[in-house]
Amino acid sequence: MEKIRGFEVAKGFENQEIHLPVRKTQYSAGYDIEAAEDVVVPSFKKGMAPTLVKTGLKAYMQDDEVMLLYNRSSNPKKKGLILANSVGVIDKDYYGNVDNDGHIMFAFYNIKDEDVYIKKGECIGQAIFQKYLMTDGDKATGIRSGGFGSTSH
Repeated sequence: MEKIRGFEVAKGFENQEIHLPVRKTQYSAGYDIEAAEDVVVPSFKKGMAPTLVKTGLKAYMQDDEVMLLYNRSSNPKKKGLILANSVGVIDKDYYGNVDNDGHIMFAFYNIKDEDVYIKKGECIGQAIFQKYLMTDGDKATGIRSGGFGSTSH
């Protein structure tokens, strides 16, 4: 079967009982993604870095596609969790990169006064595959050299 788009378990997580994401209803746009391990997201303090929550997953897709990571709609109100980057962008060439095999992570801040505990297997967000367009004259030829945040200069 030709691979078009989907999820796989990232290297290092093969024996961790990682569940591949699924849509919960017929008309859901997003694939629900679970945490790969227990993690504590500390209460926010000025200057702190976001907590990266591992999923144990990587995603493959077509050349003109991107996968977008969104927060669960209930996370800000119920748990105080917000995505540090508002929307995560997973490019096609992130898959299988040399740094981390394309391992997908969610970057969270916790805006509550107390630490938030996320359990392994708990749904933390959702992923949506989308087509994207390019401008006239686009001549991008760069090649990804690493993993998380590696396309910035």
